[in-house]
Amino acid sequence: MNGVAVDLIAALAVLQFLFFGFLVGRARGKYGVKAPAVTGHEIFERSYRVQMNTLELLVVFLPALYLAARYWTSAWCVGLGAVYLIGRLIYWRAYVANPANRALGFLLSMLPTMGLLLLALLGIVQALI
Repeated sequence: MNGVAVDLIAALAVLQFLFFGFLVGRARGKYGVKAPAVTGHEIFERSYRVQMNTLELLVVFLPALYLAARYWTSAWCVGLGAVYLIGRLIYWRAYVANPANRALGFLLSMLPTMGLLLLALLGIVQALI
């Protein structure tokens, strides 16, 4: 693997975020939640929270992905990134169906993100010493 695969994971993560945004817009129309409101129908609110939680995590995931890829083999980074993407899909499906069931998807998103951040920090420290 190479840096192009890391770029693909990053692009897919951004595309996934945009997809979640599309779903929020669709739910806004379907359930009559007029902008700028972010409350109203419960299914809209669930879709909105998936999008916002994804944004909150994406802010950490993308830099961690690229920093880790500077210091470690891209195969590790791409593997962790793929788990993140799958985790976000599981999170979305579970959260919209029943927010109480979101834990697996959240863990499959958060753990790879934290792993990438740890790899990045280890690589930076090794480069410094």
